Amino acid sequence: MLLSSKQGVQSDACVKRSFYDRGVGYDWLPEALAALVGVEPHEAAQVLAARRRLPLAAVSGGVRFIAIMGRTQAGRPLVVAVRKVGEFNQQIIGAREMTPAELKRFEAWEVVR
Repeated sequence: MLLSSKQGVQSDACVKRSFYDRGVGYDWLPEALAALVGVEPHEAAQVLAARRRLPLAAVSGGVRFIAIMGRTQAGRPLVVAVRKVGEFNQQIIGAREMTPAELKRFEAWEVVR
């Protein structure tokens, strides 16, 4: 399952592995990194490292994953999808801008956080 967007900018494919919050490792699914459109890998990293992020359990195509809603350091609202691949590792399977409905939900969550 790739989380995609319909915008047309290809991202730099050099970001493959990163560590964010408390030593959790994140690897990019190579196909997800290659298909990344309109979002830079460092922006996804910023969302994963953000103090305020909203994780939501999801399933698509039989794949269970966590959709993490958050903001980049510049304030851009994104959804980053990750799936667990080990005890302390997760794989990034996509990143995109929030839809208007997602943004509304996220902003309501931000108010009470």
